[in-house]
Amino acid sequence: MTVPELPNSSIPIFTTIASYRQWRENAFRSGESVGFVPTMGALHDGHLSLVRSSLRENDLTVVSIFVNPAQFAPHEDLSTYPRTLARDLQLLEAEAVPTSTKDERKLSAVFAPTVTEMYPSGIVLNVTEQKGAFIEVKGFSHQMEGKTRPTFFRGVATVVTKLFNVIQPTNAYFGQKDIQQALILKRLVKDLLCYYPSPERLHIVPTARDPIDGLALSSRNLYLTPDGRKVAPTLRKALVAAESRWNQGATKQECIDAALAEVEACQTKIAAEGLQVEVRLDYIEMNDASDFSVLEPTTTPAGKFTILSGALYVDKTRLIDNILLGDTTGILDS
Repeated sequence: MTVPELPNSSIPIFTTIASYRQWRENAFRSGESVGFVPTMGALHDGHLSLVRSSLRENDLTVVSIFVNPAQFAPHEDLSTYPRTLARDLQLLEAEAVPTSTKDERKLSAVFAPTVTEMYPSGIVLNVTEQKGAFIEVKGFSHQMEGKTRPTFFRGVATVVTKLFNVIQPTNAYFGQKDIQQALILKRLVKDLLCYYPSPERLHIVPTARDPIDGLALSSRNLYLTPDGRKVAPTLRKALVAAESRWNQGATKQECIDAALAEVEACQTKIAAEGLQVEVRLDYIEMNDASDFSVLEPTTTPAGKFTILSGALYVDKTRLIDNILLGDTTGILDS
């Protein structure tokens, strides 16, 4: 397959596994640590916050940009997913953090492979027709997000395993916005006895948010219309309402009811103001973080690590968010 012409960049860009591995071998020889931030591009400040964490904590930092077909179902938005490589590289070039030994530390490399490079046996979106090796994390991929997107975490686990095998990161960084994904990947590297990275070196960084209305930053926010952007913070408001009731000692069902009231208030606002947007709730749920089991409706706060999460459609754009409740010691990076 012909590799598309790459934009000009001061950052080394590797499009093949062989070329990247040669670069990585040099890092091994020099004893330098390598931080890794996997992305699908269309970068925003949420991604860049992960990059900054890696720049602070590692000698070298690598970002991958690869839109992974295996985590899209046939009806989902693979063909329209935003691809903005030139802009992504400009954003990455601007990132730098000061260090004690030199003026600043900047991004070391970008890994931007082709689909053929990552899936040498080929890849189709229909799981039943796929051929080759794929990774599943049994028992943890059908709840929460997996209930709506049943093949999603299979695709994520597969591509991240491939990327870890290629990049061989000392540390890897993921955002809290995708908390189920991050916890599944922690379990994956533990169960597969990975060393690059080891479970304690897979870091979960708090969700980056819009400073005004708290909307979780996401590549899919680019799909929102102006009216859609006005109501997009509804999911965050709903989760905060549920969190507030939980902290008051309410039952799980009372918390969910408080969240649903926020969604209903949004729909009332849309009608009253004549906004040209449709809001549809996918789910709001509370799950035990250890196994993602759904809390019983009568459950009350007990200090146990609990995930309060939800998904909301704003027109055709599906937004997700979460709040972590209870004892989260050792889960999130500070």
